[in-house]
Amino acid sequence: MAQIIRKNPSMLEQLKKSSCLPGVKKDTIRKIYDLGRVRQYNRGEPVIHAREKFPFICFLLSGKVIEYNLTHLGKRKILYIFGPGSLLNDHVVDDHVSTIYCDTLEACTILLIPQDIFLELMEEDYSLVQGIMRDQENKIRRLIHQLKNSVGNIYMDRRMASKLWKLARDFGIPKDNGVEIDVNISVTLLADMLGAPRETASRLLKDLTNYGLIRHERKRIFIYDVDKLVHFFKTGEVE
Repeated sequence: MAQIIRKNPSMLEQLKKSSCLPGVKKDTIRKIYDLGRVRQYNRGEPVIHAREKFPFICFLLSGKVIEYNLTHLGKRKILYIFGPGSLLNDHVVDDHVSTIYCDTLEACTILLIPQDIFLELMEEDYSLVQGIMRDQENKIRRLIHQLKNSVGNIYMDRRMASKLWKLARDFGIPKDNGVEIDVNISVTLLADMLGAPRETASRLLKDLTNYGLIRHERKRIFIYDVDKLVHFFKTGEVE
């Protein structure tokens, strides 16, 4: 169960690294920190619920979350996996209900500031407005790339390779002979990212493993050569 926890100086430093705050005045960032409160979430807890009003602006300080929507069949379609420094809201200025679900993928700390207070800070500091606009534009670009890689345009195994490459780019840990994705990735999670049945995701993982591109053990994925994975994604050929 999410609970409010005491702030500490390291949380302010984490907030400063948020994707929408570069260039924002130090005084404004300090106000966001002082006027917000920090909640600790356990793994698998909901943060934002679609079709409900959510009167807070959320900054992810630590941990990872997934943002998703539901298909007409009630299945999850994961849109994003976010790590520390991410702004989690799909809207900031208006008071509409949320259009996305946001759940924790692991234990998280999140700073929440009331939306009305945050809007007042935006009126005081135009650099904060610019930062929010840049951040939302980046999310739109990511969605456009997902549409380009839809089922009708690319084979499923290459879509899987593309997803894994992006996860390695965002959460990769360099190892002696490759890159490990620092996210616990189950077959079900991958299926929800692809918008495909679990059986399909399992088969695709086996295919990429047989191609010698990845290894999947205990929910961790290891990529032997990122460049070869990218080549496969772009061409469908294994070097």
